[in-house]
This record gives sequence, structure tokens and C-alpha cells, in this order.
Amino acid sequence: MTNYVLISDGQLALAAMLILINLILSIVLQLGLEKQLWIGSIRMTVQLLLIGYVLKWIFALQSSWSVLSVALIMTLLAGQSAIDRTKRRYQGMYWNSFVSIFTSSALMLGAIVSGIIRVEPWYNPQYIIPMLGMILGNALTGTSLALDRFTEDLTVRRDQIESLLALGATRWEAAQGTIREAVRTGMIPTINQMMVMGTVSLPGMMTGQIIAGASPTDAVRYQIVLIFAIAAATGLATIGIVLLGFRSLFNIQHQLRLDRLQFKQKL
Repeated sequence: MTNYVLISDGQLALAAMLILINLILSIVLQLGLEKQLWIGSIRMTVQLLLIGYVLKWIFALQSSWSVLSVALIMTLLAGQSAIDRTKRRYQGMYWNSFVSIFTSSALMLGAIVSGIIRVEPWYNPQYIIPMLGMILGNALTGTSLALDRFTEDLTVRRDQIESLLALGATRWEAAQGTIREAVRTGMIPTINQMMVMGTVSLPGMMTGQIIAGASPTDAVRYQIVLIFAIAAATGLATIGIVLLGFRSLFNIQHQLRLDRLQFKQKL
């Protein structure tokens, strides 16, 4: 017997009608977001319903390989999503994004599962997949914002950076201000989230546990553990993508190579 209220198909359909508020606002204010809202709504619903069935199957299997396969797919998609939001691209950006997000998320998830919560078995999908999803979601946001800010600043400050390089500055000395601001930009959303957590907002994981019948104090403890992991993973992913981008856009002769950047054409 469940400790929460089950949602029927009819109730799900009623909830979906709430998107009409956004559609009406877009039409009235001529925002031009109707297509994106429809596509986003349908895509989100289909993706969540599919992952629900997939996770139900994986939970029943209790197999380390199935859990690791899903985790890898989630990380690959996160790496792609991070660069999809950037205005400028360079060769190797996707792999830089994937490596940054994969490394930071794997480290933090491993620390939680093996060192803090000590889940048995370590590949228990009930813990691994939801936690990884929340870590990836925040890491990709930070990565995307940092990368966008980094490439934007390099473009805007090109003359200043090249002047410093011409005067004998190393590539690090010329770019460190841009690197610092890019990392700061990537970490701000997580810091803002931490500032209002528990007062203005109740996090999704905590809310879900409470609805499922968990003690609020136990749910809070899980959320605290997770938010620290999210903050650390976002910080590592952010600095990782910026440093890898720095290596791609500055050569060992201390030259800025903005010719490697390509502006993303909007569809």
C-alpha cells in the first residue's frame, strides 16, 4: 500500500492544461514562444513517461551494468545539452563538456554513495539515478553558463587580450580575468539556490520524499547531503570546462585563436 496519492491519467491531463497560461501570455504579449512551449511540453511529457517505465524495469533488474549504462547515457545527453545552449562553438567542445561533467558528477556521486550514505549495494538504482540526475542537471547549467560567458568575453575583450599577449603576457596572465568571471558566472545559480533553500523554495528531492511518506527531518538530511554534492560537482565541472576551453582557444605559443570559434546559427 502506498503512502501517497496516485495520479490518474485524467489528473495528468488536467495538469497539462496549465501550460495554456503560458501559451495565452505568449500570444497576448506577442512573445513568439508558442512553438517552443508546445515542443517543450510534449518532449518533457514523453521523456518522463518513458524514463518512468525504463526506471521501473531497471529497479526490478538490480543490475550494476544496467544502472551504469543509464548513468552513461544521462551523462552523454547532459554534455550535449550543455553546449546546445551556447552561442559559440569550437572543435572538441562536446568532449570537453562531457569530460567535465562526467568527471565531476562521478566523483561527487561516488563520494555520496560510498563515503557518506554508504548504499548497499553501491549500484542501487533507487539512490544512484535520482541523485545523478539532480547533480547532472545543475552541473550542465553551470557548465553552459560558464562556457557561454567565457567565449563571449574572449570575443568582446579580444583587443585587450591580444595587447597583453603582444606586451609579453602569458596566455594565462592575459586570460585569467575572463576565466575568473566565467567560473563565477557558472557557480552563481547554485549559490543563489542555496541561499533561499528551505525558506523561499523546497527542493524537489525533499518534496518528493515527504510526499512519499518520509519523515521531513530525514528528507532534509538527504537534501543537505545532495546540495553540497551539487555545489561541488558544479564547481568542478565549471572550472573544468573553462580550463579545457582555455587550452582549445589559446595555443602553446600564447596566441589567442578566436578563428577556431564558430557562431551558432539559430534554426
